[in-house]
Formats: sequence, structure tokens, C-alpha cells
Amino acid sequence: MKMTRILGLAAMAAVTATLTWAAPLRLTPADPQPRGLKPGLSVRYAYPDDVKTLRSAAKALEAGAEAGPPLKGLDYRDTSIGQKALTSKRSENVAADIRGYVRFDAPGIYTIDFLTNDGMRAVIGGKVVGKFDGRQTCQETFAQKVEVPKAGWYPLQVLYFQRLNTSCLHMRMGPEGSRVTWMPDKAFGR
Repeated sequence: MKMTRILGLAAMAAVTATLTWAAPLRLTPADPQPRGLKPGLSVRYAYPDDVKTLRSAAKALEAGAEAGPPLKGLDYRDTSIGQKALTSKRSENVAADIRGYVRFDAPGIYTIDFLTNDGMRAVIGGKVVGKFDGRQTCQETFAQKVEVPKAGWYPLQVLYFQRLNTSCLHMRMGPEGSRVTWMPDKAFGR
């Protein structure tokens, strides 16, 4: 057991070092830039009998999804058992297709990460910037460095699922050399 932990920590350190030295992903801004956006993000939900992977979440959404109340942003704290996931109708076995835009106020290099319970894949400006394909408590994804070529709105798509018990979904960001902080709701539009 102790050797397994040591090997696991060594593997995580190697992945973290690789991500640290990898070139930032260059994001593509929306073209044309949207005007007159409403606050928040659009979301469609599906309610499968069970959902354990991103693939099963995508299949459930393809089979039949319904629009849900818009999300205020991506700051949904860890729920208690029985509380609904995001703005859905249920607390368990929920798949969500989240779409809209995120605004970067200045060009530069940023670090982005997410906290999720359970799985999620986030795409901003055409690049996968966060992913976890499995089940977990509310935990961080690997941090991803991105290059934002200019200030403005960038398209955002998130595939998310919540299986059992509690749920959460957060996005954090920080400019290069700074700590990541929670993304304010005003940074999102639909």
C-alpha cells in the first residue's frame, strides 16, 4: 500500500512537471465578438438511470435533453446530500451540457483549473482546458496554462455529470505568476 502511494505521488509529480513546462494552449476568441449577452450560461440537462463517464453523459444528452434554468456562472459549491446539482431537477444521475462565453479582460498567460464532482470536460476558445472522466468528491482538475491573445469573449462548452451524493462545479483562473481565484459570475455570458 505504501509503495502504491509513493508511485502514485511520483506519477502526479511527473504529470505536474510536464504541464508546468508545456507551452500554454492558445485560445481562439469568438469571431465575431458577441454583443448584448445575457448574464450566465445556458444549460441543457439529461437524467439517465446511471452515469459514470463523460461518454455516458454525452449519450444521455444526445438521447434527450431539456433546457434548464441558466447558470449564474461556474461557482457551484459542494452540496449536501439531496440538494439539486447545479440548476437541475435532481441531485443524482444528472448530465449537463453547459454553453456560453467567458470574458478575459486582458491578453496574457493564465492558469485555469476546475473543481468538480463528478466528471467534466471544459473547452474554452477551442481547447480542452479541464477534464476529469470519472467519479470523485469535489476536487481539482490539473491546472492548465492558456494564452489569451486578446481581451474579449471566448466560447465555452462544458460537459458535466453528477452521479451520486454531493455535487460541485467551479472554475478558477489567475494570470501567470499569481494564484488562481474563483471566476466571478460577471465573467460569463450567454
